[in-house]
Amino acid sequence: MSRRILLFILLPLFLLSGCGYNSLQLKEERVLQAWADIEATLQRRADLIPNIVETVKGYAAHERETLEAVVNARAKATSVNLSPGDLSDAQAMNRLQEAQGGLSSALSRLMVVVERYPDLKANQNFLDLQNQLEGTENRINVARQRYNQAVGEFNAAIRKFPYNLTNNFLLHLDRKEYFEAEEGARQVPQVSFE
Repeated sequence: MSRRILLFILLPLFLLSGCGYNSLQLKEERVLQAWADIEATLQRRADLIPNIVETVKGYAAHERETLEAVVNARAKATSVNLSPGDLSDAQAMNRLQEAQGGLSSALSRLMVVVERYPDLKANQNFLDLQNQLEGTENRINVARQRYNQAVGEFNAAIRKFPYNLTNNFLLHLDRKEYFEAEEGARQVPQVSFE
């Protein structure tokens, strides 16, 4: 009698583990973790920007318009947040990418301003901040690649047999959205020495 009860309890557990129940949840957790890594690096960039702006202000007071654009873009970028539930929402992902793209554009304009001021380029504080910003941009890129890899594995898993049955009947997990390049990123940058 007790063997039947034990078998009755263990059989569903064995079937669930063989059909990808745990594996699908593990893959979704990897997607969420990869997204959290992106958010952490975006926050690092947002935290660095006020320091950069203050450093530049001291040397380029008459470039106020550019500096204000950076501050405004930072404020806009940090106001758009995604919850883990939004990772399946393409529109929410687009809003975040647009806001982050605006910030990247404003930072690019700031770097052009910096090129005009040799004193600023030689300032050690600014060089340190510029190096940190460059490192942050590299971290953001790596985090985006890892996120897309985790999303690819997850999306493929929920479509594969027998995991698709487990997902359709038990878990009901949604497909996750990839982090895509901005529209302007597909154009070849123009290099000019004039």
